[in-house]
Amino acid sequence: MSEDGSPTKTISDFEAGLAKADANVASFAKDDRSLFFMMRGFLRSHPTTIPTLVLLVSVIAFGIIAPRFFTPLALSTVLQQVTVTGIIAIAQTLIILTAGIDLSVGAILVVTSLIMGNLAVNMGVPLPFAVLIGMFFGALMGWLNGMLVAVIKLPPFIVTLGTLSIFTALKLWYSGSESVRNADIVEKAPGLLWFGEAFRFGGAKLTYGSISLVVVALLVWYLLNRTAWGRHVHAIGDDPDAARLSGIKTRRTLISVYVLAGAICGFAGWVAIGRVGSVSPISFETVNLGSITAVVIGGTSLFGGRASIMGSVLGALIVGVFNTGLSLAGVDDYWQLFAAGTLVIIAVALDQWLRRASQ
Repeated sequence: MSEDGSPTKTISDFEAGLAKADANVASFAKDDRSLFFMMRGFLRSHPTTIPTLVLLVSVIAFGIIAPRFFTPLALSTVLQQVTVTGIIAIAQTLIILTAGIDLSVGAILVVTSLIMGNLAVNMGVPLPFAVLIGMFFGALMGWLNGMLVAVIKLPPFIVTLGTLSIFTALKLWYSGSESVRNADIVEKAPGLLWFGEAFRFGGAKLTYGSISLVVVALLVWYLLNRTAWGRHVHAIGDDPDAARLSGIKTRRTLISVYVLAGAICGFAGWVAIGRVGSVSPISFETVNLGSITAVVIGGTSLFGGRASIMGSVLGALIVGVFNTGLSLAGVDDYWQLFAAGTLVIIAVALDQWLRRASQ
């Protein structure tokens, strides 16, 4: 008996009550996913699908419009033209993956190329040391951006807009607004031009710079997709607060992303010297917008958490194909800019559409 006089229930009493309970298992209505919904999910999981299709269709279309375009030589020329932009786009992809943006990548490229050219040509520093010093300063400028973003907590757009002006002023001061001439490079440091050297492969004419674009893309793809560091970068871009709570050192990882991007820009500075044959403080002024265009067209989300290194390379190639194809077809330059702008708007709209696949 209980204290209030009521009989005490035993375990058997409870078991008897359970026997009378409803034994039906809870069930949920099956989500009827349409083919359209599944296609959107597939495109989100495989961001390189659309840029690959766009590249193939554009190559075929321009090959029909301008038969000269559909030759190995013309296609390899496109690859040469987008080599520097493609490498910078890889660096930009790393930043955008973390939901940031870097407007200073072009200035970093020029500053590092000026450092390499001045050290190797004017000061007689051996080429390997000149290149390493240049890349070191590229990483240092990336570190400055990373510190301002990760430690001071400033918006990446504002930070890199400010450092763009700072690095632009530095390159003009350091160079004295003077270029390093091709003749001087050939005489004193011909190794700076190595990435501009070409070799025949079938009917195509490839440069070592084009090969370096593929190598850099593969290395960065491996880092992002096959290492713990890459998984941490993806996590930060997707949800920085959740990444921090899961034990990821978000500040250190974010700084390392900007440092690596700066080093890649430094390497692109060496490739750029071989591409144009000289070093000028006013060269590659449009590479910032070109890299962002390539990244967006390539399927990387501007909101972070989803990126495609190979897609960025394909995006650079798409822009190059459109520019070259329209030029061979006799289309005026302003229509080439119109086409590039249209591609960016379509790519951003597509990104918004794909984002809703996970919501």
